[in-house]
Amino acid sequence: MTSSARDKAEELDADDVLAHYHGEFVGTSEALVYLDGNSLGRIPIATRDRVRHVLDHEWADRLIRSWDDAWIELPTKIGDLIGVGLLGADPGEVVVGENTTVALYKAVSAALDARPGRTAVVVEQANFPTDRYVIESLARQRGLTVRWIAESGTDGVNIAGVGGVLDDDVAVVVLSHVDYRSAALADVACITAAVHEVGAVMAWDLCHSVGVVPIDVTGDEVDLAVGCTYKYLNGGPGAPAFTYVRSELQDQLRQPIWGWWGRRNMFEMGAGYEPEAGIRSWLTGTPSVLSMAAIEPSVAMVIDAGIGAIRAKSVALTEYAIELFDEYLAPNGFGLQSPRDSARRGGHVTVGHPDAEAQCRQLIAGGVIPDFRRPDGIRCGLAPLTTRFTDVHDGLSALAALT
Repeated sequence: MTSSARDKAEELDADDVLAHYHGEFVGTSEALVYLDGNSLGRIPIATRDRVRHVLDHEWADRLIRSWDDAWIELPTKIGDLIGVGLLGADPGEVVVGENTTVALYKAVSAALDARPGRTAVVVEQANFPTDRYVIESLARQRGLTVRWIAESGTDGVNIAGVGGVLDDDVAVVVLSHVDYRSAALADVACITAAVHEVGAVMAWDLCHSVGVVPIDVTGDEVDLAVGCTYKYLNGGPGAPAFTYVRSELQDQLRQPIWGWWGRRNMFEMGAGYEPEAGIRSWLTGTPSVLSMAAIEPSVAMVIDAGIGAIRAKSVALTEYAIELFDEYLAPNGFGLQSPRDSARRGGHVTVGHPDAEAQCRQLIAGGVIPDFRRPDGIRCGLAPLTTRFTDVHDGLSALAALT
């Protein structure tokens, strides 16, 4: 690429109102070009400090007393932080615990119980694998039919695709807000309304949208949602997931994995299971305190930056990536596998090439880390708090040089 292309990237970085957050993460002073923040976010310095405090003080010094001092409310405290700050939820509608697969299993199972007599559950053929597997598992256990929405491709799932499989037999629909391959952005309000028209429950996977795309679960009348905290929320590898349950449904839905943390008066250790009131009934076992502690500082940072500013930079980063694609990659046999319209695109850009897998290995060996998605996609996750425009330039320049 030309020097003028990098000059433009440097100018964009100089005008970036979020640029100062870059230095608040560990390792960003290194030469590494990290374009995989939509798979595993970088570690904030504040997170490292927080976990060290938990280890050295809350665990080492306070020991079991820290349950009362600081730990027992973490699932709902961090849940409210995520819910109110990033999902448009009300307090008491989000809880953190387990992982996305378990959270989705609990949510869909509860929704199925609430729609007895209905025989079908809907999911897209190319939805994230764990979502599909959970649906197939529950359908097999209960003798239900899975109705598959045809693969939506670059443009993502739309109301026509969803509407074509809806009727009064559908109990639950499960879809992703942002497609994990293409970054196609689904119309949450429109699709949710269509699902409600047939009396079904709508469950959204927010893993690839939370922290990078504005979300309004209240305004869009979302029933259930789950999402992870280790992508744009930088909670660390395997960080716990969150579950959103609309307050009006909390008395109607009962999650299926009963554990002592979700029981009323948990420390009474009483006979029989009586669920706690509200969102705490969605807890099951003892949460992982170290993992919980790692989530909070980064979520606070995302909220401080503001989802509006984050979305604006995300759009600018992905538009710049597509601009470089058009000039330098398209003429060399690459195809664009993400929507061109920024209003229909989440926080990453995927380009395709027959040699994508080998190219990814070469990039990683050279200090540029994207993500390979079969069969031929190179996914560039552009996390607004840590990704610079010069990173986008240097990463795609390295890719162009391989052809």
